[in-house]
Amino acid sequence: MLANQSIEKNLFIILYLNSIYPLSPSLKAFLIQKIKSCVFDKNEIISKEGEICNRLYVIKQGMVRGYFISGSTEITTWIDAENEIFTSITGFFRNEKSREYIQSLEDTYCDYLEYDDYKYCLENFPEMRQINRIMLEEYYILAEHRVYLARIPNARKRLIYFMENSKAQIVNRIPRKYLASFLAMRPETLSRLMKENA
Repeated sequence: MLANQSIEKNLFIILYLNSIYPLSPSLKAFLIQKIKSCVFDKNEIISKEGEICNRLYVIKQGMVRGYFISGSTEITTWIDAENEIFTSITGFFRNEKSREYIQSLEDTYCDYLEYDDYKYCLENFPEMRQINRIMLEEYYILAEHRVYLARIPNARKRLIYFMENSKAQIVNRIPRKYLASFLAMRPETLSRLMKENA
């Protein structure tokens, strides 16, 4: 009974990783033993600046954001939702202190793999190295989108670019103050533009 519960609990992330690159039976067996599940309450701080984030999360349900603090202002740098991976890039992949905070924006359900287990997978399962390469490529693509977005000088064009490159059902779930911060505009500007585009 416990084994079945463990397999069911960890099935989501195994299916997710298998969709990126086929997993061997031995890697699946290892992951079933090592993957853990967790729940974050709405607005809970998952990781703080200065901490080492040693977990790689996959979101089963919910939404999270990354942000840093400049003076007294929180600046949102990314927002992820279902079927996306998140962690602190420097914290996890370099095992260094994080430069950002990570916060849940909704009640959020995740599976996660700890750094040592992820490193073991890279060293012992060739398909995990392929998955790692593909995930890093995806991170680079997303980072490129964010850089491009940040360089668009017009607020309306930034919003349009974001809407065209995001899942429509997710946009309406993002609290406006965090979306405004992510798009580098005042909340009242975002509200006006959203009304104009409705």
